[in-house]
Amino acid sequence: MTHPRTTQYATPTRHDRPGTRPGGRARTGDRAHTGGRARTTYLARGALLTTAALLAVGASAPAAARGEPSGDWLRLTVTRGDGARPGDTRAALLRCDPPRGHAHAARACDRLASANGDIGALAPTDGFCTMVYAPVTAHARGEWGGHPVEFTRTFANSCLLAAWTGPVFALDD
Repeated sequence: MTHPRTTQYATPTRHDRPGTRPGGRARTGDRAHTGGRARTTYLARGALLTTAALLAVGASAPAAARGEPSGDWLRLTVTRGDGARPGDTRAALLRCDPPRGHAHAARACDRLASANGDIGALAPTDGFCTMVYAPVTAHARGEWGGHPVEFTRTFANSCLLAAWTGPVFALDD
C-alpha cells in the first residue's frame, strides 16, 4: 500500500512542493517561495528602467560635460596643399562668448555673427588675388546659436580663403 502523500510518479510535481498551491504560486503571506521567474522578471525590469534613466540623463547632459565648449564655438582647421605632409595643418578653437581662441577672435566672431554662424553665407571682401594654384582647405565644426555647424571648402589659394572668410580662418598670425 502506498502512502497517501506520494504520487505514482518518481519525481514530485510542482503541486507537491511544500508552500505552493496549484499553478506554482506561493501561498498568501509566504514570500519565500515566489519562484525564480518572477524574481528574474523583476530584476530585468529594474535594470531596464535604470539603463533608460541613465541614458536620458546622459542625453541631456550639457555640452561642457561631454568635453565640448558651451555657447558659440567652432573648431577651425586650415590645411595647405594636399595635406599629406605633417605640419601642413593649423588648428584653433574659436569661442565667441567672450571672444577668444586665436589672434583675431573678436573680429572673427563679429564676422560670423553677421552671417548667423553660416560660414558659407559670408560675403567675399573686395580685393585682388593672384591666379596661383596653391590649394587651401578650410574646415569648421562646432555650434552656433544652439545649432550644429559643419563647413569644409577648398580654396585655390590662401588669398581667396582670406577674401571669402576674412578673419575667421586667419590662424597663421
